[in-house]
Amino acid sequence: MTELRTEAEEILRALTGQPAAEFHDGQWEAIEALVAQRRRALVVERTGWGKSAVYFIAALLRRRQGCGPALIVSPLLALMRDQVEAAGRAGVRAASINSANPTEWADVAARLNADAVDVLLISPERLVNQRFKTNQLPALLRAVGLVVIDEAHCISDWGHDFRPDYRRIRDLLADLPPDTPVLATTATANARVIADIEEQIALRAPPDAVNSAPSRVIAAGEEQIATPDARVYTVRGALARASLRLGVLRLDADWQRLAWLAEHLDEFPGSGIIYCLTVAGAEDTASLLARAGHRVLAYTGRTDDAERRAAEAALKGNDVQALVATSALGMGFDKPDLGFVVHLGAPASPVAYYQQVGRAGRATTNADVLLLPGSQDRAIWEFFATSSMPTRETADEVLTALAASPAPLSIPALEARVNVRRSRLELLLKVLAVDGAVERTAAGWGRTGQPWRYDEARYDRITRARQREQDAMERYESLTTCRMEYLTRALDDPHAAPCGRCDVCAGPWYPTAISPVRQRQARDQLDRAGVAVEPRSRWPTGLDRLGVGGDGAPLQGAIPVDQRVKTGRVIARLTDLGWGTRLRRLLHPDAEGRPSDATVPPELVPTCLAVLRDWDWPARPAGVVWLPSLSRPRLIESLATGIARAGKLEALGPLDLAPGAGPTPPSGNSAYRVRDVWDRFTVPADLAARLAHLGGPVLLVDDIIDSRWTVMIAGALLRRAGATGVLPFALASVA
Repeated sequence: MTELRTEAEEILRALTGQPAAEFHDGQWEAIEALVAQRRRALVVERTGWGKSAVYFIAALLRRRQGCGPALIVSPLLALMRDQVEAAGRAGVRAASINSANPTEWADVAARLNADAVDVLLISPERLVNQRFKTNQLPALLRAVGLVVIDEAHCISDWGHDFRPDYRRIRDLLADLPPDTPVLATTATANARVIADIEEQIALRAPPDAVNSAPSRVIAAGEEQIATPDARVYTVRGALARASLRLGVLRLDADWQRLAWLAEHLDEFPGSGIIYCLTVAGAEDTASLLARAGHRVLAYTGRTDDAERRAAEAALKGNDVQALVATSALGMGFDKPDLGFVVHLGAPASPVAYYQQVGRAGRATTNADVLLLPGSQDRAIWEFFATSSMPTRETADEVLTALAASPAPLSIPALEARVNVRRSRLELLLKVLAVDGAVERTAAGWGRTGQPWRYDEARYDRITRARQREQDAMERYESLTTCRMEYLTRALDDPHAAPCGRCDVCAGPWYPTAISPVRQRQARDQLDRAGVAVEPRSRWPTGLDRLGVGGDGAPLQGAIPVDQRVKTGRVIARLTDLGWGTRLRRLLHPDAEGRPSDATVPPELVPTCLAVLRDWDWPARPAGVVWLPSLSRPRLIESLATGIARAGKLEALGPLDLAPGAGPTPPSGNSAYRVRDVWDRFTVPADLAARLAHLGGPVLLVDDIIDSRWTVMIAGALLRRAGATGVLPFALASVA
């Protein structure tokens, strides 16, 4: 054992580049459990403690024992890039297979076949890929020397970043030889999540075996989660980081928060991350800060891989003050000297918040962490929480469609059979695949024949748990006791104690003043209105299956140019800061779920006219048509007629609703939305007659543009009735 530890310390010093480096408490013990005892282990330690050192050292020691490569399941591409670089510094030959490097897959496969890879990093989504599962995974599992599940809280339904594909790891572990060591690591797991991870990675005894180890039961709210297998070796350390100085600053409005940040960003130490809850919020914030002279870049789910790499490099090299990011920049980013983390809007739980702020202060003595809560935070939390949970109705609809098909179905083909948006459909298929009800092949998705039951009790428990976490996050914002102690207690850290540094323990450490100049600049920018809405150009697939198109040629491929609308305009997206917030208040349903309906508020009129004035349309409209509405008829008619009066345009009136038309169903995927609006409108005869002599395009007015299919279908009707062009305009768009 002494020789093994000496060898491990040599690798540690190569990995860190420090000739005198020593193991932290728990690091050697975890390595010993994996390499010498071939145990299954869980390491729960704060970010920066050295979890990656444990698995790189264990992987290399196992290789020297003659074992195959380590397989590391890692959740984010940025994390993989950092890990491959870190492994190389320690002489560990690492490679990755993920969606961002398909041109390298053949080379990685050749290196694996030549036994020239010590560590292979894959994303959990690779476990779904049929080619990988068939051609590479079986051989890997026969030879693998170590399996690592990084960011293992993703395994758990109770984890703040649950990912369906991570649940496949349980099945992967069941196929391993019993003496293959397994390591799960995370920085963010409370007692409930720890118990769940331990249960999922535990070595399973054969059905006829008797496990003599005593059961251990952990109370977890409404549940009693049992972990009977004592073979999981768990290392858990103190989670607080002394370098972090926490604070919460409450400001009433979006423009105030942005003005404060523009005023005081230079006062934060080093470079850092500014987190926002939505893509639009991150992009708006980055734009405002850049206009104020700060060196920042946006980093969101819409940022392509090359731009992400460049942004990460810029922050690591301190070439920018900050990345303005969504949660797309989280677990996968490693910058030990990160000087600050600011949140414009709070994450949905203290655990998720701790995970993000834990990026700062890993190799510095001081790092500042500040939360500026937003009034819309709770609504955003609830949206994301509900969008990730399957419903019984949609699950049954998908399973019925797959069962009725004689052959596997692609995602577009399935969209023609179920009214579910693509993002939710893809997530639901992952959940059903993990549960064994469906499978993905090269030809598409199909049923497995295994029965499936909607686990309503489980989803209700998860929903209630997430609501409790949201309540806990709101309590954090108004604490009168230590903030760090509160966060670490939320993670059930037995070492939780007052930090002596946060704004509760030591008093506010941040300024609160905002200069009039910054206030005016922020308000001016958020008061800017006008967002382009690109027209639909191609029909969705599967319309023939839904009976759309009548007896003519099937609707497929490109939409004829003479039926398309032009690029439209809205005042703002509903997710935008500034006008987005004001429009949400205007368009939000009342307490009984009824859409608000009143004439256009006077303060909105100048903004509407400014957007129209600044519109670079190819030809000025000559008339205004509006969409008939069952929910907001007064709002839309007053908007359309007001525009006509102000612009001296002809108010041509509304389209007609088809007889018996009721409310449209909630927007699903494109094929079903086209079906729902295809025969919904008609052009009145007097309107058609006036179009023929109008002498210019028409402005088509609505309240909200969501899928863009409603204005596209209505616009095509107007084009066929004689309009020379159609310019959609609405108060807001959904995205």
